Amino acid sequence: MVGMSHPRLLAPALVVALALGVSACGKDEKQAAPEPSSSATPTAPAKQYWPLTGQEITGALPTHPPVAVKIDNTESSQPQIGLNKADLITEELVEGGMTRLAVFFDTTIPRLVGPVRSMRASDIGLVKPVKGVVVTSGAAPATISRLKQAKVNFKSNDAGNAKGFYRAGDRTAPYNLMMRLPDLVRTLAKPTALSQPYLPWSNPASFAGTAPATSVSAQFGGSHTTRWALRGQKYVNTNSNAAAGTGFKADTIVVVRVTTKDAGYRDPAGNYVPESVTTGGGNAAVFHGGKALVATWAKKSPTAPFTFTDAKGAKLGIPAGHTFVEVLPRNDKGGRLTYSG
Repeated sequence: MVGMSHPRLLAPALVVALALGVSACGKDEKQAAPEPSSSATPTAPAKQYWPLTGQEITGALPTHPPVAVKIDNTESSQPQIGLNKADLITEELVEGGMTRLAVFFDTTIPRLVGPVRSMRASDIGLVKPVKGVVVTSGAAPATISRLKQAKVNFKSNDAGNAKGFYRAGDRTAPYNLMMRLPDLVRTLAKPTALSQPYLPWSNPASFAGTAPATSVSAQFGGSHTTRWALRGQKYVNTNSNAAAGTGFKADTIVVVRVTTKDAGYRDPAGNYVPESVTTGGGNAAVFHGGKALVATWAKKSPTAPFTFTDAKGAKLGIPAGHTFVEVLPRNDKGGRLTYSG
């Protein structure tokens, strides 16, 4: 059983310093009376942790908020750029049974990412917990209205309100929109404080998974299945659209089973557009180090982070590190999760 821990609440080491009495001589060279001595017990600076990985910040604090780039996840996106530099990635269902990624960057800002595609209303609950900035090609008017209402900060190529976008000449539209991410990040306001943790991070050594899980498959309806295999201590997406060796390597895979609903509009081809519901709760599974742990998830609001409990109802932490979150429809909506040793 893994206890959920909040990195910001870890007690810092105390450093005890003794202040010594100071003597001084006046102009008459007589010994002055000693100053009253005092003692203090200053504390060492509290450790701080990256919101998207739960790992300790050992250098300077970030000068920008977390950035989530919406990246296409069909064969037309090949090769996806920048996934191997991400801290955390979420995958959500879109129209036609396909999926789209929200690729989060904070500890590292890669030179180039893409191809950049449109955002969905599902993104509200996925980016609000860390006040992330969404990088997107645009969105349907209904989606833009909802994201504005939810006060999501997004930078859109269609709106022309962001630096860094360009069209790659060796790709076909609409899969040719790329982003020079440093150009955009330099324009973002510096956060006044670190955001809350994206997940309830815990010590990886405390993970209590038991069921063998060296192979994991998340099926999003009938059109797409994301397949993972354990390579060493990392889960590798074996059907990734990134070039060989440049895909995301996950320390942990988190699967949250969600309901879907009609987003309220159709895509240009007339297809139904699903919206993943990430508030409320449902079944979940956590995969780490070749082991699986069945759990349940809860999320009180779009701004709240996911929380987890194990089969006995105890709070469950997610091993700190690089994490891939599968936002997977429940079985009655076509989604299916399978794993084996």
